[in-house]
This record gives sequence, structure tokens and C-alpha cells, in this order.
Amino acid sequence: MALAFRRVVGVLSFVGVLVTSGCNYGFRSGSFPDHIRTVAILPFDNDTNRFELTQEIHEELLRELPRALGVTNAGEDVADALVQGRIVRYDMTAPLFRAGQQLGQVDVLQRQVSIRVEVELIDLVENVILWDDRSLTTQGQYLEGESEELGRMEAIELLVQRIVDGAQSNW
Repeated sequence: MALAFRRVVGVLSFVGVLVTSGCNYGFRSGSFPDHIRTVAILPFDNDTNRFELTQEIHEELLRELPRALGVTNAGEDVADALVQGRIVRYDMTAPLFRAGQQLGQVDVLQRQVSIRVEVELIDLVENVILWDDRSLTTQGQYLEGESEELGRMEAIELLVQRIVDGAQSNW
């Protein structure tokens, strides 16, 4: 019994030494400059009449961008990097349709939401633009009878992914 107790104490002591030795290994997902640890994500300016886009895009960026780049959210005054942009265009089209039963009638089968933004990622530490895109466009589809919101959310998710891809493209 005493021998088993000594082994347990020995193992626990060894584990304690490992834990307190200050392992210097760390992991950050994505490939991003090491000096950038925090990012401020500003709400995009909005040139469209779809005012909800500002909040929807901002919320998705706040949720996904820091995780994907391996950084944390911060205020603009203390951040290492800044993401800002402008929503330039929002369109709805019907790319998939067929002739209807009656002459001159069209049956829409699928609709498409298209969002175009201008976006830039600025390194505030070195005062350089890390990445920008002046005509980033994404589309989201939804079937006739479904909510436009489905297509809009798909387009926003793709937009955020394209921003992540662009931010990582130089590293």
C-alpha cells in the first residue's frame, strides 16, 4: 500500500513539474503574421437600402473571423489589425425559371441574392494594408417559396469565408 501511494505521489509530482515548467508551445489556427494577436472589426458602411445587412455582416464577421485567423476581438484603439468595409450593392435575381402554362407567364424556380462589398484588412502595428478587395461579390440561392433570408445568409457566410481566405492569402 505504501509503495502504491509513493508511485501515485511520484506521478503527481512529475505531472506537477511538467505543468509548472512553463511549456512555451502554443497554437494559432490559420496563417497570419505573428505580431497580430487582436483585430477590431468595424461595422461596414452601407450604400444599399438594405439596412439590416450592416448588422448581419458585422455579427457574422465577429463570430467567424477571429476564430479563423487565430486572433481575438479588440477595440479599435487597442487592436493590432482592423477590418473595415463598405456594402456597395445588394441584388436579387431569378437565374432559374421556365415558361409557364399560359402564354407570357414565367415560373421562377430559384432566386439569387448577390452582395458586393469593398473590404480591407489593415495592420495597425506596421501601418500597412495586409489585404483588400474592392469588388468582393458573393451569391446565395434559395428556391421559390423559401425565404429571401436563406439566400442572404448563404451569401453573407460565403462573404466572410472569402474575407478569411483573402486575409490568409499572403501567408
